[in-house]
Amino acid sequence: MALGPETYDTHAAGPDKDRRLFVYNGGFLKQRRLRRILQLAGYSLHLGRPKEGDAVAVWGNSPTAHRGLAVAAKYEAPLVRVEDAWLRSLHPGRGGEPPLGLLIDHRGAHFDPAQPSDLEILLAEHPLDDTALLNRARGAMARMAKAQLTKYSGFDPAAPVPPPGYVLVIDQTQGDASVTSSEADRGRFLEMLVFAQEEHPGAKVIIKSHPETAQGHRAGYFTDKDVNNKISLLTDPVSPWALFDGAVGVYTVSSQLGFEAIFAGHKPRVFGKPFYAGWGLTTDEFPVQRRQRTLTRAQLFAAAMILYPKWYDPYRDQLCELETAIEAQAAQARAWREDHRGWVASGMRMWKRGPLNKIFGQFKPLIFKDDPAEARNTGRPWMVWSGLAQVGHEDAVRVEDGFLRSKGLGAALVPPLSLVCDDLGIYYDPSRPSRLEKWIETRAQMRPDQTARARALIAALTKAGLSKYNIGVASQLGDAPVQKRILVPGQVADDASVRLGTQDVGDNLALLQAARAANPDAYLIYKPHPDVEAGLRDGAIDAADLADHIASGADPADLLGQVDEVWTMTSLLGFEALLRGVPVVTFGAPFYAGWGLSDDRGDVPPRRRVDVPLEGLVHAVLIDYPRYFDPQTGLPCPVEVIVDRLIAGEVSAPGLGLRILSKLQGLRASRAHLWRGR
Repeated sequence: MALGPETYDTHAAGPDKDRRLFVYNGGFLKQRRLRRILQLAGYSLHLGRPKEGDAVAVWGNSPTAHRGLAVAAKYEAPLVRVEDAWLRSLHPGRGGEPPLGLLIDHRGAHFDPAQPSDLEILLAEHPLDDTALLNRARGAMARMAKAQLTKYSGFDPAAPVPPPGYVLVIDQTQGDASVTSSEADRGRFLEMLVFAQEEHPGAKVIIKSHPETAQGHRAGYFTDKDVNNKISLLTDPVSPWALFDGAVGVYTVSSQLGFEAIFAGHKPRVFGKPFYAGWGLTTDEFPVQRRQRTLTRAQLFAAAMILYPKWYDPYRDQLCELETAIEAQAAQARAWREDHRGWVASGMRMWKRGPLNKIFGQFKPLIFKDDPAEARNTGRPWMVWSGLAQVGHEDAVRVEDGFLRSKGLGAALVPPLSLVCDDLGIYYDPSRPSRLEKWIETRAQMRPDQTARARALIAALTKAGLSKYNIGVASQLGDAPVQKRILVPGQVADDASVRLGTQDVGDNLALLQAARAANPDAYLIYKPHPDVEAGLRDGAIDAADLADHIASGADPADLLGQVDEVWTMTSLLGFEALLRGVPVVTFGAPFYAGWGLSDDRGDVPPRRRVDVPLEGLVHAVLIDYPRYFDPQTGLPCPVEVIVDRLIAGEVSAPGLGLRILSKLQGLRASRAHLWRGR
């Protein structure tokens, strides 16, 4: 039977718009996210007796499902089965975390082979031959593997796994619906264990426990009694992708890990009848005879992960594509993995501590210790504000503002929307490698989905005219002469990237002189740094004799659309110019120099000798390196959310206390500047 287009459409509301669902499970009413996803998918929840045209919803095969089943049978109402999607949250749902998506099935349960589900019909009958769809599937598979994402992604990818060469046997929780629907029991699991040993003689066997078993919530089918000198029980929360890498074989009854093992390159041995069995990608001990089609990995993934679920965007409160859900979980998983042990922080000014706790302290509040010995004695991971790092901080992670920071100046105490953490160095110090450099090197080669994402980000940034601080007014150069227009951005006098990354041309005046000497007939536009203009930092110069126009208070993104070149020491404006296709000449060693994208006349480290495409640079700088914080939801988020917030003006401003403190800092800076000038 062919399916209608509404069944293929990820965003379809279901067979009928605003269909009434009657529920008899308290979870439907208590869980806000669950209700919201159903509402967005076109359903409204009700209590009582269903009427003609209504349906009854049940949660999988839960202990309360019998209530809905009985009502549906009594009133001959259609049944809708609802379950968590396969990319759910950091931890199992009993901890209160809401799901990232739902499986809504009008034919059956995907885990029950007794009758075909919507998913099985998709797998059996959908053409699954659209090139764009399959390319999306390949990109999403690679992204999930690289980000180490699974149904519950709250684990440390660096946690050790056994030496390679083992057989991986996957345990499940007792009474799991996919197990009982496959008519399996402990005997079946023991039989699987025997097969694993017989088919891989001499290899060690690793039994991987289910997360809920490891946490003591539900018993598994295997116990310590099944362990011997060749069989071990792994209860540690490790990355499934790391386990797949070292396995010579994967054995499962019906676990989702069997599904993921397929995309890690395995052909798992299956002792149940899960949805992913029977399509030529598994070795099936108990085949489902009606499943006769042979699929590729990309086809299986496209149907099960792209077409079947309803994915939810927690930042925009709407249904979304799989890729958006992946990036949401990737951002939240990265934050948990880096922060769940708690941080000790040094060199953090008082006004920064609140914002830092919002970003890094969601799982454990930060401890602030400026003394290195005291910081180390906490036993926590250690971070230090990069600009205040001193002798004794060499082994601390350096923290600094990101490149898409805020609407307003950091020196004006505007909270950041992005921060970078660097365990090797820091991006503005070319004297040693930084984590950003490693990311840029990695992005010399890009997958098609990564290139597409970076291009979309470039287009969004340039169309919206976004930059680091997103301040300033339009500056029209329409009356300027026709000759070459060169933008020369000023920098803060003691900027670390200038101190550490320049030699012969190391201040604003020298930069302007070099630009004029090399371009005597050009129209030079000098743009003072906004912190300097605001009186918050040093770096003011008299540019009137060298520059043809001084763009005071100008929006940098607006200026970039009106110039032919940018000449800079190490300014971020050079990177923003590259995004807009404006040629850049550098006299220092900014992070974007040395990759074949700029005309570098400074002393760029010889280790930067890889040509990187612009999309690769953007991916490394704006996607891989920083962490972003959504001020609306309070959640870690991907960069695209911050772009949307900045466009919509939905960002935080400093409170009255911080504004007063900012004015006092500016007053002190101005007085210090006057004193030094005497």
